[in-house]
Amino acid sequence: MTVQPALDGTIPTPTIPAARRRAEDYETWIDEVWPHYLEAAASGRTYTIFEIAEQHHLPEPPDPAHHWGRLATLLRESGYHRPAGWTTSSRPSSHASGLRTWKGTAAARRAAA
Repeated sequence: MTVQPALDGTIPTPTIPAARRRAEDYETWIDEVWPHYLEAAASGRTYTIFEIAEQHHLPEPPDPAHHWGRLATLLRESGYHRPAGWTTSSRPSSHASGLRTWKGTAAARRAAA
């Protein structure tokens, strides 16, 4: 890769996007991310799983292809959020594919109180 020097001849400091860290194991990852999703559910707003992960700079799970969906299912099965609709994803790798939106339940608001 070539770098364009600045007008004064100096080479600019490279800007490398911050890599998202990856959790070592599933249980540690769930323990870290769970409170952020309970907080989002208790807020009463509509959200996506990716939106909360980006907002709080959450780590990637050990198996991203499966664990993000499993998290959403666990939150739903625990009664903390419910499907609210659909949107297009802002995640760069998804190419604006369809994405479920979620909204917190009364149980989530009680848990936060």
